[in-house]
Amino acid sequence: MFLKADRADKTQRNVATADHARGSGRPSVPSIISADLRITGDLECSGDIQIDGVVNGDIQSRNIVIGEGASVTGSLKAEAVQVFGKLIGQIHADTVSLERTAHVVGDILHKTLAIAQGAFLEGACRRLDKPVAAVAEAAAEPVAAQAAENASEPSDNKAADAAQADKGEAADKETSDEDGNVKRLQAAS
Repeated sequence: MFLKADRADKTQRNVATADHARGSGRPSVPSIISADLRITGDLECSGDIQIDGVVNGDIQSRNIVIGEGASVTGSLKAEAVQVFGKLIGQIHADTVSLERTAHVVGDILHKTLAIAQGAFLEGACRRLDKPVAAVAEAAAEPVAAQAAENASEPSDNKAADAAQADKGEAADKETSDEDGNVKRLQAAS
């Protein structure tokens, strides 16, 4: 009555369902912060997140939706942000959409911006040329390079001048008088 092929098909469907649950290949279900949940702290999500409750902290995700009854105090960083509720903080996203019930106090850095009639916005809007992911990578590179450069440099000139003064050697200094004339002074030890 049942064939081995039927069992094999059923096994393959179960494996596909398990793979989907682990996040391979198909889009996952968004993480939801329900209306009765209050979170204090930063949130990081590699997928989508929907906030219907209260969050005090920064949120980083692929897509962020701030629901109509939600309240977020902190910055948002994502590919796409859609705001229906209240946000106090900066938005840094490729695509930003403020719906008619949105109340945003903070700056918006975006590639595309849509503001519905009735939305409240208090802050500056600035268009980005690069996607959010590229901006984050570019910002991380100079910081690392500067740290490496600072670690390899010898002490600065002020420290060298102080060492030279300690040895009793004369050091030239410049000062200016009230008329703006520059005078050279030689300090003797």
